[in-house]
Amino acid sequence: MATVGVEEEYVLLDPRTRLPVARAEDVRVGAGLASMVDEGEVQHELLQAQVEVATPVCSDLEEVGGHLLRLRHAVGSAAEELGCRLATSATAPLRDGVPPAITQEARYLKMREEARRLVDEQLINGMHVHVGVPDRETGLAVINRLRGWLPTLLAMSANSPIWDGRDTGFASWRTLVFGRWPVAGPPPYFPTLADYEQRVDALQEAGVIADRGQLYWHARLSERYPTVEVRCLDVQIDAVDAVLLAGIVRALVTTAIAEEKAGAPQPQCAQELLQASMWHAARHGLGGTLMDPDGRRHSAGDVLCMMLQHITPALEDAGDLREVSGLLHRLLQQGTPADRQRRALAEGGMPALLDLITAHGPAA
Repeated sequence: MATVGVEEEYVLLDPRTRLPVARAEDVRVGAGLASMVDEGEVQHELLQAQVEVATPVCSDLEEVGGHLLRLRHAVGSAAEELGCRLATSATAPLRDGVPPAITQEARYLKMREEARRLVDEQLINGMHVHVGVPDRETGLAVINRLRGWLPTLLAMSANSPIWDGRDTGFASWRTLVFGRWPVAGPPPYFPTLADYEQRVDALQEAGVIADRGQLYWHARLSERYPTVEVRCLDVQIDAVDAVLLAGIVRALVTTAIAEEKAGAPQPQCAQELLQASMWHAARHGLGGTLMDPDGRRHSAGDVLCMMLQHITPALEDAGDLREVSGLLHRLLQQGTPADRQRRALAEGGMPALLDLITAHGPAA
C-alpha cells in the first residue's frame, strides 16, 4: 500500500479586525506547542501571517485524520494563546493596504525582490498530498496519468471564494492568484524522465526559476522525498474533507501505477484544454459542469462518478472504499467549502464567515 502525507497551510487572523496578523513565528514556538508536535511538523511559510504543518508519513487514512486534527489543535491553541485565530480558508478573506510581513529567509527575500506585488498578495493557503512511488520514472508516468483528473480534484477542494471582503465569483480564487508565477498551473506532458530533467534544467539555466522548489505545477515530482506531490488543492475547512482528498489522491496514484505496469497507453490531454479545464473548475467548483480527462464536458456529479469508478479497485485494496464513498456523499450533500463560505457570508456576514473558517472541524 502506498504511503501518504499531507501538508496544510493556514492564515492567522486578528479576531477583532479579521485581518491577517504576523504572528507565525510566535505561534510556531508558542507556549506549550513544542510538547504537542514534533520538530519539523510546523514550518515557516512565505508570509509571517501563515503557518504550514506537515503530517508524518502515514499508511492509512485514520492516521492522516488523526495527525491533521492533532496539528490543527496544537497550532490553533497556540494562536489563541497569542490573541489570534487560525483560519482554514484558502484565501485571507480581508486585507488592508499594508504589505504583509515576509519571513526573513534569503529565499523568500529574493522572491519579494523579484516579484513584490505577487508576494504581497500571496495570502493564499493550499493543501499538498504526497504519495510514495517506487522511483522517479514511475512518478513521472503517474503525473502524466493524473493530469486529466486535476480539474476534478480542484473543483472538489474549492475553498477560496472571498477576497477583500467580497465574493470573487470564483470557487477557488487561490488558483487564479497562484497561477501568476512563471511556472505554475497544470504540468505539461513529459514523454520521458530525461525530457523532464532537461526541460526543468533549462528553466533554471534561463533564470526563470531560482530552484526546483519554484516549480509550482499542480502536480510534480518531489525533490526531497520519493513521492508524487499533488498541489492543486485548496486547504480544507474541515479535516474530514482533507482525509477524503488524501484518500482519492492516493487511489489515483495507485491506479496510475497499476496502469503503467499493465502497459496501458498514457493519456495526452492537450495542455491548452487542460489549462482551460482548470480555470473552469476554479470558477465553478462542483456547481455546474466539469471536463473529464478526455476534455469532454459533463455534469460535475457524472465526472465524480467516473472518477470513483476509475479508482474503486485501488480504494478496495487499501480498505478505503467505504470511508471515501461516505465522505464523498457528505461533500455532495453539503457542497464544497466554497459553497459553505458563501452561505455563511450571506446568512451572518463576516462574523459568521470567521466562525466557520476557524472552527477546525473533526476528522472522520
